[in-house]
Amino acid sequence: MKGFTAFLLCVAAISVGTVTADAKELSITTIKEDPYTMSRGSELEGFCMDLLAELSKNLGFKYKVHLVKDNRYGTINASGNWTGMIGEIIRGEADLAVAPLTLTAIREQQVEMTTPFMQTGISFILRKDVASEESTLSLLAPFSTNMWVGILVAFLLTGLCIFLVGRISPSEWAEPDTEEHSFTLLHSFWYITGALTLQGAGPHPKGLSGRVVSAIWWLFALMLLACYFGNFNSVLHSNSKHSSIRTFEDLANQDVIDYGTVESGSTMFFFKNSQNSLYQRIYQNMERKKSFVSNMEEGLRRAQEGNFAFIGESVSLDLAVARYCRLVRSESVVGMRGYSIAAPLGSSLVKNLTVAILMLSESGTLTFLREKWWASSCLGADRVHTSEALQPNDLRSLFLLLGLGLGVGLLLALLELLSRARNQAKDGKKSCCSELTAELNRRFGSGEASTEQDSPDKSKA
Repeated sequence: MKGFTAFLLCVAAISVGTVTADAKELSITTIKEDPYTMSRGSELEGFCMDLLAELSKNLGFKYKVHLVKDNRYGTINASGNWTGMIGEIIRGEADLAVAPLTLTAIREQQVEMTTPFMQTGISFILRKDVASEESTLSLLAPFSTNMWVGILVAFLLTGLCIFLVGRISPSEWAEPDTEEHSFTLLHSFWYITGALTLQGAGPHPKGLSGRVVSAIWWLFALMLLACYFGNFNSVLHSNSKHSSIRTFEDLANQDVIDYGTVESGSTMFFFKNSQNSLYQRIYQNMERKKSFVSNMEEGLRRAQEGNFAFIGESVSLDLAVARYCRLVRSESVVGMRGYSIAAPLGSSLVKNLTVAILMLSESGTLTFLREKWWASSCLGADRVHTSEALQPNDLRSLFLLLGLGLGVGLLLALLELLSRARNQAKDGKKSCCSELTAELNRRFGSGEASTEQDSPDKSKA
């Protein structure tokens, strides 16, 4: 198969060589559009430049590239003349137009066009939160997954802290040998759960350390609930305004967000000239609201701002989605068409270029170039805020406050126990460290310390 492909390329190269052997280098017109043709210093790069290089290598012609003077693809103006790259081809100012030039019937009548080197269609993009479908887990929507994980960790640490403070603080558990411990691990978690529902679950802490931890958790819970219900209302309001928009029919059947396309472009003329009632409604809406944009950059900017759907070529929209992660492209694609290379009427280059393009397609070169220039490069800032859900960074000060409160509560509990150990050591004329160790053993051990303390008295008796 490779040998056959090489043979056909050689035949095409010989054929084009008979036309261009003694001719001047070809003049190529193109237009700046990312990623087809872009500036890199004084040179041009991009998908079309790589495609042109491959065609030149396979067919053996030399060329010189220049940018189209009026920065247009090609339409008929008021005086009946063609503008843009098509106009330059017709006037003989260029031998080829290599760009994302849509193959249309009216252009085919004025210039020769090769077989498409890329298939595309018409679709639309909009911001993800506008296009999102209301989920069955909408109760979780106000907070992100990382936020819920952070809340769970805070809940477990606070419950453990309440349990430790209840054991360590003498104000909470004065006599471990005779009194029952009120703040068991189960009750500690039940107590802070009651705080989350703004309901008390007794018994309540009596000591300063326990009250500090309790007050910090109540403050944390109150502010967390305020943030949750505030954002939940925003999510519900958003879902009520923006139902799921997946198709052009969904787009046409709503009046909440505007939509538009590039003015005087092939996409606009597709809707304008279509006999489909749905597409006619879409065009009439764009015409009535004057929602056309001057170029694709403006359409992308408005789509990122929200409440706007930009309609355009699907391959160009795929590139926008790969670079701006807040955007999503509709799966609905209509009006399939292709991008072709244009040449003057009667040009002998078209047949050879068509064969070369087909060979590049069959060898996978076009697919490789597509993957190369359409590689995803989402910006980090866009990854973080792809939805309205609150992230841990949004409430980091609240988590820091809780952590500080838990630390202070534990420290106060240890100081209370240390104060009691010092008083007991002073009364019993023992070391403070031994009394503190004995207290900790009584509260966290199995009572062995109290047994050892009672044994000298028994021996004396």
